[in-house]
Amino acid sequence: MSPRSTSADLDDLLLGDDDAPGGAGGPQDLPVRGPRRRTMTEGVAAGHEVLVNPGSTRVARVAGLVRRTARARHHRFLVEGPQGVREAVAYAPDRVLDLYMTERALERHPEIWVAAEEAGLYRHLTSERVMEAMSPDAQGVLAVAAMEEATGSEALASAVKDARLVAVLVEIQDPGNAGTMIRVADAAGADAVVLVRGCVEATSPKVVRSTAGSLFHLPVVTGVALDDTVSALRGAGLAVLAADRGGELDLFDATDLLSAPAAWVLGNEAQGLGPQVLEQADASVSVPVYGRAESLNVAAAAAVCLYASAQALRS
Repeated sequence: MSPRSTSADLDDLLLGDDDAPGGAGGPQDLPVRGPRRRTMTEGVAAGHEVLVNPGSTRVARVAGLVRRTARARHHRFLVEGPQGVREAVAYAPDRVLDLYMTERALERHPEIWVAAEEAGLYRHLTSERVMEAMSPDAQGVLAVAAMEEATGSEALASAVKDARLVAVLVEIQDPGNAGTMIRVADAAGADAVVLVRGCVEATSPKVVRSTAGSLFHLPVVTGVALDDTVSALRGAGLAVLAADRGGELDLFDATDLLSAPAAWVLGNEAQGLGPQVLEQADASVSVPVYGRAESLNVAAAAAVCLYASAQALRS
């Protein structure tokens, strides 16, 4: 396949001369030294031009996707780091619009470039300074992806149909926790994750990084109300279990309950689940604390609860 060095058609998001100045206050303020253009002459990326101008329009617009308003406007988000990008290319190539790699990252992770080439994706080499301007957290590997996460009641019904294990996040505000909980759900073999309305945005950069690619492995439903979520879960034959430190049941005494399909409802980091949420659950379950810790972090609690269900379902 011949090199594809131009961007996908992303409306007005990534189009523009790589030597054109960016928007005010962005990476365009960085000084540019050395040649503006050069081309790889060997290796898997031979023939591809290296983007070297950190002040270009493209760089400014990619960097701008750290902002929620830009993501909402252009329906695009960033996937940062080798693991996340590798999984996006492998499991959701139709969502990957552009891949960016530094020459150093290409030497370490040539399989990502090759997989993107085989999938027919647009690929770009960048200098270290260009990558730093686009994303200081990318470790030399960055993708721009289409924002096509599942939203609304129809997506919810589809995601939980025939499901046996689901994680439901309520008012989770910390992006690291939200991403880790998506990753935990994936690892435990859950069929879906639901971020009830009021949670942190699923495509914010830290959430995406924290999923380590799991965002592309299972349905992640957003934008639904708790009442609608509970109704859909019950309609799919799932018990609704609230993880609550004051729960009426001890997790390790609830084997019979866990052996049936269930959805775990996990609440806000500081406040947990409110009374109105607990009232809608079929049971409230606590994770016992045997030491002196006041409680578990919500992501840690999610791991314990989801794995307990996964074990019971497989017994």
